[in-house]
Amino acid sequence: MKINMSLKFLMLLFIAFFQMAIAENYPLSQVEMVLKKVSPHVYYVQGKAGIATDNEGFISNAVAVVTSEGIVVIDSLGSPSLAQLFVGKIRQISAQPIVKVIVTHYHADHIYGLQVFKELGAEIIAPAGYANYLDEPIAEERLAERRVSLKPWVNDKTRLIRPDQVIDKNESFQLGGVKFELNYLGEAHSDGDLSVLVKPDGVLVSGDIIFEGRIPFTGGADTEHWLTLLEKLDKSNLNVLIPGHGAAAKNPKTVVQLTLRYLRQVRAVMSAAVEEMTSFDEAYQAADWSEFEHLPAFEATHRRNAYGVYLSMERALLAE
Repeated sequence: MKINMSLKFLMLLFIAFFQMAIAENYPLSQVEMVLKKVSPHVYYVQGKAGIATDNEGFISNAVAVVTSEGIVVIDSLGSPSLAQLFVGKIRQISAQPIVKVIVTHYHADHIYGLQVFKELGAEIIAPAGYANYLDEPIAEERLAERRVSLKPWVNDKTRLIRPDQVIDKNESFQLGGVKFELNYLGEAHSDGDLSVLVKPDGVLVSGDIIFEGRIPFTGGADTEHWLTLLEKLDKSNLNVLIPGHGAAAKNPKTVVQLTLRYLRQVRAVMSAAVEEMTSFDEAYQAADWSEFEHLPAFEATHRRNAYGVYLSMERALLAE
C-alpha cells in the first residue's frame, strides 16, 4: 500500500514538474477557464462568445474524456497558452496521460493548441479535408495575422501541426471501456468536419456544425450540406450535446435550433436574391435580420457570412 502511494506521489510530482517545464515555453494565459463535468467521463471548457481575437482567443470549446487507460481531448483551443491552461485544468482531476486529440475541423481557434498535446505524446486525429486548409496560403496568412492580433499568446513559436491519423469515413475505437464514435461529416462548416459521440455517456461533441449563443461563422462553408446534416441529426439518444461554441445542452433539440434558423434564413434570402438577379447589397439591406442582430459577433461576421452564401449560390446557378 505504501509503495503504491509512493508511486502515485512520484507520478504526480513528475506530471507537475513536466507541466512547469511546458509553462516556460508559452506565455501564461490570464483568461477565466472552468472545467465543467457533464457526464461520468466527459468534461469541457467553454470559450466566451465573440470574435476570434476576443478573450485571448478563448472563444471555442474543448473537451476532455477521462478513461481508466488515458484521456482523449477533443479540439485544442486557439493558442498554445490556452492549451497549456486546459492541460493544467485536466491535471486537477486526473493524472492519466493524454493519449489522443481529436480535431473536429481545421480552423485556427480549434488547432493552435495542438503543439502542446503533440509535445505530451498524444496522437492527433483529424477529418479528411484538413489539408485544404493547412496546405493553402490561408493557413500561414492566418497564423501571421494571429501572431499580431493575439500576441503574445500566438507568436513565432506557434506552429501548425499535421494529424497523425486522417478520418474519411465513420470509425470507432475504445479506450478504458469507453467507446468513441467518430462521424465523418465531409464539407460543411469547413473543408472537413467530424463529430464525436462518447457512447456510454450519450454525449455528442458536434464541433462547429452547431453554434450556441453567437452568430455562426460560415466563411466558405457548404451551407446546403451543413443544413442537411443538422436536419438529419439524430438527437433521440443524446443526454448532452457540446457545440463548438456555446454552452453544453442537456436538451440537445434546443441547442441545434439557433444554427438551423440562421442557416435557413440566410440561404432563403440569398437564394431569392440570386434567382431574381437582385444585387447582394440590395438584398442584404432589405432583409429582416432582427432575430440575430443582438447576438455576439453579428457586426463582425454576419454580412460576410451572407455575402459568402450569395456568391456560392450565384456560382451554383451559373453551373446549371
